Amino acid sequence: MQQASHSDQRSQAIVEFAIVAPVLLLLIFGVVDFGRVIYVYATINQGVNEGARSAIRASALLPTNNDVETAVKQHAVDVSLANPCPNGPITMATPPANQGWIYITEPDAPSAIEVLSPTLENAPGGQMWGNSNGTCSATNPAHDHAPLQITIRYNFVPFTPLIQQVTANHIVISASATYKTEY
Repeated sequence: MQQASHSDQRSQAIVEFAIVAPVLLLLIFGVVDFGRVIYVYATINQGVNEGARSAIRASALLPTNNDVETAVKQHAVDVSLANPCPNGPITMATPPANQGWIYITEPDAPSAIEVLSPTLENAPGGQMWGNSNGTCSATNPAHDHAPLQITIRYNFVPFTPLIQQVTANHIVISASATYKTEY
């Protein structure tokens, strides 16, 4: 009689564990995904700040978009970044999974494509960029202590399948830093 009671308790423990295990695993993986989101957010914030610092410095050879992009990528460790339209416009399109886009623009940049004009102040460096190909803005170099804004839009995709479904398989994280140029 005692043998049956011991086996009933063991069966009950297995059933209870089977009920609690999915919730426990979801909680554990949710905490891991939350930690990853915080890490990515801190990393891209560090990247935009360092990119902005490199974009505003005055020197004999003024910084270019490539200099800024390199500075951002060096400080945004373990984050995959690209630069599809370096000078905007900043789109609300979602970057590819677990990748981000870097933008070097003026603060409050318009969301439409800008035409090349002498008053436009949204790019670092001392040379003219004219990459108005119908999707990207054409820009002039920043001057007269104009503010520059470095922005990263990153598409974070969680590991946890249930969280992926709830977030439509992406969470867009955005960070930006605005500094005035020294030139």
